[in-house]
Amino acid sequence: MSVLQAAARPRTPPALYALTAGAFGIGVTEFVIMGLLLEVGTDLGVSLSAAGLLISGYALGVVVGAPLMTVLTGRWPQRTTLLALMAIFTLGNLACALAPSYGLLMAARVLTAFAHGTFFGVGSVVATGLVPPERRASAIAIMFTGLTVATVLGVPLGTWLGQALGWRATFFAVTAIGMIALAVLARYLPRTAAPPGPGDWRADLRALARGPVLLGLLTTVLGFGGMFVVFTYIAPILTRVTGFGDAAVSPILLVFGGGLVVGNLVGGRLADRRLVPAVLGTLLLLAAVLGLMTFALHDKWLAVAFVGLLGAAAFATVPPLQMWVLSRAEGAGQSLASSFNIGAFNLGNALGAWLGGQAIDRGLGLQSLTWVAALVPLAAFLVALWALRLDRRHAAAATPRQAPCAEGAGC
Repeated sequence: MSVLQAAARPRTPPALYALTAGAFGIGVTEFVIMGLLLEVGTDLGVSLSAAGLLISGYALGVVVGAPLMTVLTGRWPQRTTLLALMAIFTLGNLACALAPSYGLLMAARVLTAFAHGTFFGVGSVVATGLVPPERRASAIAIMFTGLTVATVLGVPLGTWLGQALGWRATFFAVTAIGMIALAVLARYLPRTAAPPGPGDWRADLRALARGPVLLGLLTTVLGFGGMFVVFTYIAPILTRVTGFGDAAVSPILLVFGGGLVVGNLVGGRLADRRLVPAVLGTLLLLAAVLGLMTFALHDKWLAVAFVGLLGAAAFATVPPLQMWVLSRAEGAGQSLASSFNIGAFNLGNALGAWLGGQAIDRGLGLQSLTWVAALVPLAAFLVALWALRLDRRHAAAATPRQAPCAEGAGC
């Protein structure tokens, strides 16, 4: 590439990296608890399953908090909303670090989760406004890179810190990350980032209740749910089906994390070029990877390769699905629709974990999870096709028909 070509490339706005920093902090606090359940349960005197509910409580907080916080902050400038959410996130993690009991820790986790959905929802809308129209999906992908990097680096480091110095040290560290992200957001977010007019949550809900938006949300739930049918049980799959030792699981998950980063950025590029083919193509790719993974699990090298492919294929769907819902909201209610879509991703996580558990409980075994998972993005693909068919019907109905030309009218 020549110097002139490099100079001609549009610069990424610093505000977009500020959103990425906030996404990183939120991603760490969501997932880091998975590696600290034993330490938390022992310290607070609760069972491992009760400690595991701290994950479910957070997910529930995201699903409930996303629309609630978006409605409550609907009349605020978007910059103010994002700063307030990051402040809630920071204070929530400080409360987690200081929580003297399990109940208060759960309450602090739920409070922190309330900031999650709306931050990503409003942040996605802000991100698309920071770049030219042809780069909007890539802007969302850059913001979500903070989440993927949190999965790859932040969670292992947070787990190591918690195991070495106690689980509270991890939450103190995440509090510090939140303070840094808050400062970066305050420095770089443009003050002009505000709603186009006075917020009207009733109009936003009416926009959200439109068929195209609801089908977009359902596509997200099913599209992302397939990954979690497998990922929820990835450790026992690798050890009991493929035959890896327990110590090999963490390094293999780094391969998965690398796939997340690559897939997220590639998905954004594809969605910028042609959104609908990107949505349909990434869903089919995810279904294919999951289906073929059934045969790869019995070979260690192939299994590792497909773990990386799973991460790439799964997160390649994220920017297209987020843009899919934003485009279907058509301006009105975009922040609320975007926040609901973040909740839909989390609902897909819960659906996938439940479906995988059902397959195991009904005697299908761990070997069945990959092909069961492949059916879920295939269902999302069919929903997306249904939505497109309805779009064509509505477009045809909205096109005025030309009246037949009367004889002798000269037309």
